[in-house]
Amino acid sequence: MAYGFSGPDLDFLLSRNGSHSLGVAETLALADGTLLADLPRVRAVAGTHAAAVVETIRLRRRALTKLPERAADWLFTDEALQQASPWPVALHRARRLLGAGLGVHDLTCSIGTDLAALHQLAPDTTVLGSDLDAVRLRMAEHNTGLQVVRADARSRVSRGCVLYADPARRAAGSSRRITGLDTIPSVAELDDVHHEERVVLRLPPGIDYDGLARPGEVEIVSLDGGARESVLWPQRFAVDGIRRRATVLGSDGAHWQITDADGDGGEHTVAGAVGRYLIDPDAAVVRAHLVRHWASRHGLRLLDGHLAYVTGGVVPDGVRAFEVLETGAVNEKTIAGWIRATGVGTLEIKQRGTGIDPDQFRRRFRKALSGSTSEVATLVLARVGRGQVAYWCRAVRGPRSG
Repeated sequence: MAYGFSGPDLDFLLSRNGSHSLGVAETLALADGTLLADLPRVRAVAGTHAAAVVETIRLRRRALTKLPERAADWLFTDEALQQASPWPVALHRARRLLGAGLGVHDLTCSIGTDLAALHQLAPDTTVLGSDLDAVRLRMAEHNTGLQVVRADARSRVSRGCVLYADPARRAAGSSRRITGLDTIPSVAELDDVHHEERVVLRLPPGIDYDGLARPGEVEIVSLDGGARESVLWPQRFAVDGIRRRATVLGSDGAHWQITDADGDGGEHTVAGAVGRYLIDPDAAVVRAHLVRHWASRHGLRLLDGHLAYVTGGVVPDGVRAFEVLETGAVNEKTIAGWIRATGVGTLEIKQRGTGIDPDQFRRRFRKALSGSTSEVATLVLARVGRGQVAYWCRAVRGPRSG
C-alpha cells in the first residue's frame, strides 16, 4: 500500500533537517531487498519521518523516466506520480492550451506537472492551480514555485481563463471499458458546473469517448508507441471541423499527427490480400479510429476490415513492420517447420482477433526453438475473414527521413 504523506511530513521534508535526511537516503539502495538494512540509517537522521524520506527518494527515482529534469527535487505521492503526464506529453498539451491566448486554470493541479509545463512555455501568462488535496497542493507549490489554492473542481473560482482538468480515476477492473463515470469528479459533473465554458479534459486513453458524445475534438496522444491519454477539446478548440486526432510523440523529439480530415482513402484502403509487409499502426492511430486514414497517407490498405493491421509494399519512415516470408493456416506442425527451417531461437508472437495467448502458444514450440537465440522471427496470428491465418515474418524498420 502506498505511503500517505501528512502535513508534518511535508514540514520536515521542506526543512533543513529534511534536506539533510534526503541527502543521506539518496546514497542508499532503498530497494525491496535492502530496506531492512537501510532503514536504521534513515531513522538515525529522520526519526519518525523516515518512511516519508524513503518514499520520497523511491518516488523520485521512479519519476526519472517521466520527469527527468525535475525528479531530483520534486515531491510526489505514489498516485499523483502514476497519473502525471510524461514531460513531452505535458508540453504538447500545454502548447494547445496556451494557443487560445488566455490564462489557464488547472482545476485539478495535483503535484503541479501541468502547471510547470504551462509556466515553462509562457512564464508571463496567468497560470492558476487548484485542488482539494492539501498535501498535493503544498507539493505543487514547492515543485512549481507558483501560488495555488484549495478549491473543488466542481466550483467556479476563476474568470477569463481556459479551464483544464485531469480528474482522478476510480479503481476499475482492466476488462471494463472506462466511461465518463469512472473519474472523480465525473465528466457529467464537470460539464454541469462549467456548462458555459466547457473544460478541456485529460482522460485515460481507453475512455469510451464516443459514449460521452461531447462536442469538440478527441485527441489521442501516444509517446514511444504507447497511448498515454485522451484529451477532450471543447468546440472552440476544434479546427476545421476535426473530430478525431492522433498525435504521435517520441522521446527523441519525433512528432506527427493525423486527423479524420485527412480522408480514409475510400476503396483504396479496403481490406485486401496480404502484401509484402504487415504493419501494426501506432496506438494513438488505433484508439482514434484513424487506421484507414493512416493507411491512405502511406499507400497501404487494411488486412481485414475488423483488424487494425495494415499491409502493402512499403514501410513508412521510422515505423516497425513485419516482412511476410510465409503464409499458412494456424497449424502447429507448419509453424514448427518454419522454426526449424530458419534455425530460430527467439520467437515473437503477435495476435489479433484469434483469442490465442501468445505466451502459452510459444510453449508448444520449445523443442523446435533450439537454434541460436540471436536468430529472431515474428509469428503474426490473425483472424482474417472467417479463418485464422499465420504469417511467418521478419521484423524490419522503415528508414528515418532527414
